[in-house]
Amino acid sequence: MKFRAHDTFFIRKGWLYKGMKNVVNDSAVFMGVNGNPMDILGIGANMVKALRYWLQAVALTAEAIDPDSRRRIQNLTPFGEVVYEHDKYIEEMGTLWLLHYKLASNAEEATAWYYFFNEFRLSEFSRDDFVVQLNNYIRMNDNDVSERSLDDDYNCIVNTYVPRIKSNPEKVRPESNIDCPLGELGLIDIINKKSRLYKKCIPKKDTLHPLILLAIILDNANGETEIKISSIQSDKGNAGKIFNLDIITLVNLLNKVELMGYVKVVRTAGLDVIKIENEMSFLDCIREYYRIINE
Repeated sequence: MKFRAHDTFFIRKGWLYKGMKNVVNDSAVFMGVNGNPMDILGIGANMVKALRYWLQAVALTAEAIDPDSRRRIQNLTPFGEVVYEHDKYIEEMGTLWLLHYKLASNAEEATAWYYFFNEFRLSEFSRDDFVVQLNNYIRMNDNDVSERSLDDDYNCIVNTYVPRIKSNPEKVRPESNIDCPLGELGLIDIINKKSRLYKKCIPKKDTLHPLILLAIILDNANGETEIKISSIQSDKGNAGKIFNLDIITLVNLLNKVELMGYVKVVRTAGLDVIKIENEMSFLDCIREYYRIINE
């Protein structure tokens, strides 16, 4: 479990590209071996730590010990390589959904995000609702975390998914890049600004590409070729939980995947499943998504 590793800084627009570009140029950029990372990245010391964390939390990079220098280095993951090749500036909605998936399914590195989307059952909530229930979850797993850390994680989750034009419109400037790009997904909205009540939201129509849904299904399938629709909707780490999908939205998306020829939806008495009709992997599916949108 990990909490507050972002040092209160949510992902800013342009950060992930900047991080990937510099990791490609120098795998030890965050370690200060070949220069001051603040000067190289153009951000403050705490932001450098936050960016180093976020690159790993969304699975674009991974850290390891270099066998020659014995220093810690950071390199693109296979997923990061595909994103860097096809959408390095993080401009496509599909890329944002994939980054969100990696973040919200990362129980080890982004525990509060994992809990919010997979374990936290309230669709309408306040800060107290979330922090109290998350604290209970942590204690059930024999851990203890300060309430300040949980507060900071909660605030960071809200700032990740609620654009500032909604939360603080009077402070928004046209030239500002302070918003998190994941705010474009519309997964959280404000119910009552004064009482600070929020709600989880179903994705808007046509914002979630069928191939992105299929990629997440394949990533959770563990080689199975017949998967219950109820599992896709309800299993932790699967598309229904991660993307706030209700059954109607999920089935509509599955029908689109079927029309593309990748699955067969079987809905008979007592049996609602999809049958995978291809041998694509998670990364194959993402590559196909980029190929189609760039045609």
